This record gives sequence, structure tokens and C-alpha cells, in this order.
Amino acid sequence: MSERLLFETHSHTPLCKHAIGSPSEYAAVAEARGLRGLLVTCHNPMPDGFSAGVRMRPDQIDEYVDLVALARDEWLGRVDVRLGLEADYFPGYETWLERQLSSAEFHYVLGSVHPQIDEFRQCYWAADATEVQRTYFRLLAEAAETGLFDCLAHPDLIKNMTAEDWQPTKIMDDIRRSLDRIAATGMAMELNTSGVNKLIAEMNPFPKMLAEMSDRGIPVCIGADAHEPGRVADRFGDALRLLESTGYQAVSFFLNRKRQEISIDAAVASLAEPASS
Repeated sequence: MSERLLFETHSHTPLCKHAIGSPSEYAAVAEARGLRGLLVTCHNPMPDGFSAGVRMRPDQIDEYVDLVALARDEWLGRVDVRLGLEADYFPGYETWLERQLSSAEFHYVLGSVHPQIDEFRQCYWAADATEVQRTYFRLLAEAAETGLFDCLAHPDLIKNMTAEDWQPTKIMDDIRRSLDRIAATGMAMELNTSGVNKLIAEMNPFPKMLAEMSDRGIPVCIGADAHEPGRVADRFGDALRLLESTGYQAVSFFLNRKRQEISIDAAVASLAEPASS
């Protein structure tokens, strides 16, 4: 087997109330699939009941840190398990996030805009779905400009909430403006393989958006958004080939909040199961 190089960069725990399996179980699959490590990135706690049904409570953050540390100790020397977080961007909560992200030694912070949650719908939903899509991409750019995150997760997620009205050619100028702003921050963006299991069955983001990201030199991390152990590194081989087809020559991941980069050729060769899962 080639040298282990890649990390699963997006995985969850049962604390978010919609995932199963312990970090140790996810690490076992990471080892079997030829990965170097696992970044655990469960949904961050938010105050005042904010989308409380899909995330850990604020008083569970220490439990989360301990859960990841337990897996790290168990897999030491075999799979490099690191503490990360998937943190919601929602205007008005920046100070909360700043405090939260300084409360533990997070190795990786994914920034997410989740248009499916009630709070987004209450603030931003409109009769014109195309306007909602424009708002979503504007918020992505705002998230990057906060500097709070390392990478933006599943960055066209809105397409699955507005599938009947998803015509990306209509909003490509909006997407390009958003990507210009994101590129100026130096922030990475995610290629999320779980999109193939959603209503619009393609990875997030769609290939044309990936190509626009490549044109702007925006680094990309790949993550399976694993909510159960069997999805760790799911379709990583496909994702790497997609990146290559849209102009990328390297893939990134973060440790200690610092970006690492490896060539796509080396990444493909390192996988135990590089083809579709």
C-alpha cells in the first residue's frame, strides 16, 4: 500500500442527534480505506435553542472534546484522530463563535450555511426561489469574510432545498461574485461527496462551480460528511478525479488550523479503495 496521506475531513458524532457511531468506529473505517487520519467535525452548539434538534447542547462541548480525545488515544500510531468542528455561520452570532472556537484546540473549523434550518427560513426565505439562492451565496461570501473558518462546507447546499427552481446558469454571475469575495480571503472550500445521495444527485458543489473555484485558485478539501462510519471516505476516488477534471492539481486538508496540500495523483494512489463506494 502507498503511504497514507488523506484525512476524512467531515464526520459527525451522535451528539448532533442525527448521526450514529463513535469516533473510534469512524477511525476503523478510515484505517481500512487507507486514510492517514480522521477530522471529527460535529455540529457546533448554538445558544438560545438555535436549531437545537440537529446539534449538541452548549453544555455538551466538553463531552464532545473528551469523546474525540478518547478516540485519538485509542488509535494513536494507526489513525490520526483530530478535533474539529462544523460551525454555522448566521449573522449576529459571530461573537458567540469567536468565544467557542477559542475554548478548545480545534484543528479544523468548517463554516456552514444551512438553508434547511428554521432560522434561515424565517429570516431569508422568499417566494422567489432564485432570490433565496442569491442570498445563500451572498451569505457564503460573508462567512468567508469573517475569518472564523478554515473551509466552507457543501457550498451549493441550497440547490437541494430549491431543487425545482435550480437553474445555476441563471445565477452564475452571483456565484462568481461570491467566489471572488471568497478567493480574496484565502479560505478553502469543500467538495462534499454526500451530495450524490441528495435530491440533486451530484457532489457539492456542482462541476461548473468547481471549475470557477479552480480558476480563482481557491483550495479544496474533500469530505464525505459522514453521519455513520460506513460513509468515511465515500467516493473519495471519484471526488479526486472530478477535481482534476475541473483544473485542480492538488487537494488540501487542515491540521492545527494550517492548510496542508498534496498532489491529486499521490492522493489517488494512497487510497485503499479509490473507486466509488
